[in-house]
Amino acid sequence: MSMIFVRRLGQNYAFVVVAAIFFALLVSAGSRGAPGVLILPLEDAFGWTRTQISFAAASGIFLYGLVGPFAVALMDRIGIRKTLMGALALLSMSMALSLFISEPWHLLLTVGVMAGLASGCMAVTLGAYTVNRWFAAHRGLAMGVLTSATATGTLIFVPGMAALASAGGWEYVVTAVAIVPALLIPVIYFFVPERPSAVGLRRYGATEADAAPQPSAEGPLQTAISALRMAVRTRVFWYLFATFFICGFTTNGLVGTHLIALCGDNGIPEIQAAGLLAMMGVFDLIGTTLSGWLTDRFDPRKLLFVYYSLRGLSLIYLPFSDFSLYSLTIFAVFYGLDWIATVPPTLRLTNEAFGDRKGPIIFGWIVAGHQLGAASAAFFAGTMRSAQGDYLMAFVIAGATGLIAAFIALYIRPGKAPLEPA
Repeated sequence: MSMIFVRRLGQNYAFVVVAAIFFALLVSAGSRGAPGVLILPLEDAFGWTRTQISFAAASGIFLYGLVGPFAVALMDRIGIRKTLMGALALLSMSMALSLFISEPWHLLLTVGVMAGLASGCMAVTLGAYTVNRWFAAHRGLAMGVLTSATATGTLIFVPGMAALASAGGWEYVVTAVAIVPALLIPVIYFFVPERPSAVGLRRYGATEADAAPQPSAEGPLQTAISALRMAVRTRVFWYLFATFFICGFTTNGLVGTHLIALCGDNGIPEIQAAGLLAMMGVFDLIGTTLSGWLTDRFDPRKLLFVYYSLRGLSLIYLPFSDFSLYSLTIFAVFYGLDWIATVPPTLRLTNEAFGDRKGPIIFGWIVAGHQLGAASAAFFAGTMRSAQGDYLMAFVIAGATGLIAAFIALYIRPGKAPLEPA
């Protein structure tokens, strides 16, 4: 990158880094949306059951979250640029290898395990890590923008993938998802320095008196495990973990994976259902960015109460609707605004409880809870559909958990946790 360009922008260069990371999160999230598009084509092509395909999707979602804290520790150790470039290369290779699948375990290995590990290095925790390293002010807004990419990527790419699946089959989908991450590798190399000091800058909004978070001297595995060991002793961690488990259970694991199939059960074509997800993506971009702005100004616990309540009610409403254009539009607007608006207030509560250095790693473990919930929903909903012939109870149960999370959020008290000796 040109140092003249960096000096001209000064601290505003942090927004260039945000833009590059935004696209990485967008691509990663888009790849996680592929299993939802592939359910019906793979059923037709191989005769596999929805439970088998859902298990591969659930495995990828779970690994996507589990890798988070280790990925943050790895970035701390070897650098964000090397970690991201390696993850993008692995994601591209996993999707390319999926062209040769012929058995359910092949799908599990490629789209599930390999893609889950790769995309897990580019999950919500990457946004938290970037914000803490590059921003001292306006963190909520920056996190809102980056968070929106993790859901919007899934939603805006789904219609294109659905069109590819309808036009040329599932092979076209995985080919496209293999190409895009490879194209992003040079962007990360040229536009993402390791830290502001590497290009002679301070964090955005920082003064000379503000100290940037320092990397840990421990290895990545030891850093991640020791942070978890200390966090689990605090009540605030378990409240945050529980609410984020439900967040995953009620978003990408359920709606992101099964909405197209649910619409198919109600006579709505795949491309039209994918368009519904795209509409949610537009409203998610608005809602999550607005949530970041609100998080800088209001009590994050009250924001979480509102978000989870609205989400729970919208999920209970959907299976009882008539699936007309009017009712689906109402659902898309309310649910889209709330899709992942929970992340900025959850990150703020985590940083308030555990500090800037430990916060992103512990947030990684909280995100692992999110993805555990998402994986549970992906498998649970597929199993319920196979057993009962519809998704009614799966959506009603998920909606009820959203209401439970709303009340748990009010009990979070983020007073500084005693993680380290004075």
